[in-house]
Amino acid sequence: MEKSLLKSVMMDLQKEFIAIDVNERNIVLEDYICYCLVGVRRSGKSYLLYQKMQELIDHGLDKKRIVYLNFEDERLAEMTYKDFNLIIECYYELTGLKDKPILFLDELQQIDGWERFARRLADQKYIAYITGSNSKMLSYEMSGKLGGRYVLKTVFPYSFKEYLKGNNVQFTQNDFYSTESRAQLRYLYSDYLTYGAFPELLTFKLLGLSEQKRRDYLQNVYTNIYIGDILVRNNINQGMTIKIILKKMAESVMQPISYRKLTNLIKSTGIQIGISTVINYIDYIKESFLIFSLENYQAKLIDKVSEPKYYFIDTGLLNLFINDYHTKDLENIIAIELVRRYGFENVYYYKKNVEVDFLIPSESLAIQVSFSVLNNEETYKREMRSLVKLANYYEHLKCIIITDDEEKVVEESGVEITVMPAIKFLLGLDEL
Repeated sequence: MEKSLLKSVMMDLQKEFIAIDVNERNIVLEDYICYCLVGVRRSGKSYLLYQKMQELIDHGLDKKRIVYLNFEDERLAEMTYKDFNLIIECYYELTGLKDKPILFLDELQQIDGWERFARRLADQKYIAYITGSNSKMLSYEMSGKLGGRYVLKTVFPYSFKEYLKGNNVQFTQNDFYSTESRAQLRYLYSDYLTYGAFPELLTFKLLGLSEQKRRDYLQNVYTNIYIGDILVRNNINQGMTIKIILKKMAESVMQPISYRKLTNLIKSTGIQIGISTVINYIDYIKESFLIFSLENYQAKLIDKVSEPKYYFIDTGLLNLFINDYHTKDLENIIAIELVRRYGFENVYYYKKNVEVDFLIPSESLAIQVSFSVLNNEETYKREMRSLVKLANYYEHLKCIIITDDEEKVVEESGVEITVMPAIKFLLGLDEL
């Protein structure tokens, strides 16, 4: 790669990040620590880098010390791992500084061999912030390749708190007792469920763009993930099979679905495919962050892996696949919030003699999700029975039923169960 072109890109992108207006997120990146930020496309990873760069400048850092490169820039298409050292050379030649640069390298995984460069930067005491759109970057294997020198962090689309902040809405617990404030929260909550929480989409909403324009944006995000991160990245030429898998996963949100069942469903459409290929395709979809899976806490190892529950990383994307979405959206948004709070590795569902939607053993927390529970006797008995049985297995288990808009604390067979609206849970008021 020619140095002159790389220098031009570096200078252009420096002007870009300084000028961008950033909606500050509730994510703290400490100084003098290397980070690897990973998440679905358009989840706000780049804006998080902009936020950190602007923060450093506001605290007195010379902007010349910041090197920002976006490896999805077409001008860097010919770059290979052999060109990585040119980044450092260009920095010193452009600035004349002796201090080491602080590097912000966006979508670095686009360049094969990036891991060795990232590790060398850390070994040589450079501070680097790296982003990527492949969940493999969060794996133990990748952590080993990076020598344990990077803090690995998942970046999700906006939480509901961030969504409110982006809408310039402040809230307190007392707002739930004000008719006007509660109505506003309900409106934003419905919007959050329907269209999801991609940061750029919120900008479209604030600009007053139509619902169709917002759906078009979501379709574009999905297409980029589907084509770029699944088909092209993994050299797949059976795109229809991927679409069928995603459709079946969307329809099966709230229920476990096995590899074998998915394979049979695909075969029923006339496509001949083996279970091993289906497993590979599911792995590719998960690597793109389009979906994530939760395992059955009580299942045998083989069943944990082969019969998970699948959720979409954003409800706006889920709603591209389904029509009757209210109950599925509700459980899906709670699943997202739980993995955001506690990590993918700490959230399960429970199914053994009793079924419970979510179990977080490290927090002694069990959660059922039901659109309405207090106004339906059959649903009430079913949900309460499940939590009571589980509470008999685990001492000091905190039991919650999350609903669309119902609230009450009840006691069943000596077990206290909190029924609460999803808005309160999403705002963290369950932890007060």
